[in-house]
Amino acid sequence: MPTDFSAQADQAVLDALDMVADPSDLSVLHVAPPMSSYPVADPAIVWESITEEARSERIEESFRVHIKDPRAQAVHFAVAFGAPAEEIVDYAEAHEIDMIMMPSHGRSGLRRLLLGSVAERVVRAAHCPVIVLRN
Repeated sequence: MPTDFSAQADQAVLDALDMVADPSDLSVLHVAPPMSSYPVADPAIVWESITEEARSERIEESFRVHIKDPRAQAVHFAVAFGAPAEEIVDYAEAHEIDMIMMPSHGRSGLRRLLLGSVAERVVRAAHCPVIVLRN
């Protein structure tokens, strides 16, 4: 199950925890932009001290603190870097995930056309069933 730390994703994690008998059977994936996507002159980035491994650790720490439900501590959490839809599909295939459950932000019209839909791309490309949760 992908998370972007939005309210919809948080609720999806809680819903998924309610659906599984063992929380350790649940995988949660966060896809972050790769370091190469940041401008070199970005003052927030200190290239010598920030690595993707360090970013992964901080993102996982954030998840563990962010989701207050104690069952979430047993969840397998992973971080990937790249384009969200492609990384979600690749992760699911590589880890033989049986089903992907993900929230949809429900964009439509011009916003969907301009921004695209990660959920739609995952539905089209996934090797397994995908449940898309809407508000």
